[in-house]
Amino acid sequence: MTTSTDSLSATLSGLSPMSLALAGAALAILIVLMLGLLVRGGQARREQAEEALERAAEADARMMELLRIQSEMQGRMAAMAEVFGSRQSELNQAISQRLDGMSQRVSTTITEQTKSTHENLRKLQERLAVIDAAQNNIQTLAKDVVGLQAILSNKQTRGAFGQSRMETIVADGLPIGAYAFQQTLSNGSRPDCTIRMPNGAPPLVIDAKFPLEAWNAIRDAGGPDLAKAASQQFRRDMEIHIRDIAEKYLIQGETQDTAFLFVPSESIFAEVHENFEAIVQKAHRARVVIVSPSLLMLSIQVIQAVLKDQRMQAQAHVIQGEVAHLMDDLGRLDDRVRKLQGHFAMAQKDVDMIVTSADKLTKRGAKIEALEFEGADAGRVPDEGAPTSKSVESRTGLLKLRVVDDE
Repeated sequence: MTTSTDSLSATLSGLSPMSLALAGAALAILIVLMLGLLVRGGQARREQAEEALERAAEADARMMELLRIQSEMQGRMAAMAEVFGSRQSELNQAISQRLDGMSQRVSTTITEQTKSTHENLRKLQERLAVIDAAQNNIQTLAKDVVGLQAILSNKQTRGAFGQSRMETIVADGLPIGAYAFQQTLSNGSRPDCTIRMPNGAPPLVIDAKFPLEAWNAIRDAGGPDLAKAASQQFRRDMEIHIRDIAEKYLIQGETQDTAFLFVPSESIFAEVHENFEAIVQKAHRARVVIVSPSLLMLSIQVIQAVLKDQRMQAQAHVIQGEVAHLMDDLGRLDDRVRKLQGHFAMAQKDVDMIVTSADKLTKRGAKIEALEFEGADAGRVPDEGAPTSKSVESRTGLLKLRVVDDE
């Protein structure tokens, strides 16, 4: 400051009075401006100080508000922490209960599934056992089919097979003595079966030798030409066999005028009637009836019914004699029952008379008990061993009453 003043003084000493006046005026103006600036600066500083104080007060108020909000936030956080803790404990308890329930249900479900699995395994084992048994049966049937095929491939064994089926049907349907197998006829022929007819009629002849070779040839034919040739061969064999049956087994007066040709298969019987109608008609004209196992069984049942009626008629006189004896026994029984009824009536009459006498005795006894005795005898009690005159008279009267009743 001193240096600036000295420099100003040196500058002023070098100027003219006019310049000095101007310089003084400028200096005054400068001083005034500096004073104004100083005043304004103080006011600005005061305003700034006041603003700073206001700002400090506002900052303190905000700080207090922040502290209050912070304390409230801490209280709320503590409350929320407590609520969250209780909720978490409840949630943990609920989760634990649900886990326990789920564990129990899962264990129960696993147990049930285990039982169901064991049951299913047991059933599966049973079914496997059934399947094994069925497989064994199938294997057995396969062996039987192979054996049947071997039987049917041989003419003699095939004839024995048809003979066996026919004999089984006849033996199951008829009593022993009503049929015969391989019986020799008067011409020396031996039919497979003869059935004795009722009322002294000639027996019925059954043949079981069906020509199966030609039929199998039809089945095994690989083309139309082969099938046609096999059909012609089957037709010729059937015609020859039907003619042989008519010539050998239809004997006048010895056998029936009709014979049976037994076919051991229902399917073959149906196909023969469907595809070979001419053979069936020719067999009918020759009085040879082609029968299947079911038709033979039906015929056997009809014959059985006829034989049963014959036996009933043969035993009719025996039944009538037994009925006559039964009627005699019934008459004797009726006589004895009537006599017994008379005895019961007489006994009932005697019982009624006895009851009447008992009633009379009871009434008279009551009258005797009601009698009054005079004197001291009425008041004196007699000795038990010594009878009084009154008691004697009473007993005498009672005896008289009994005698009168008896009379």
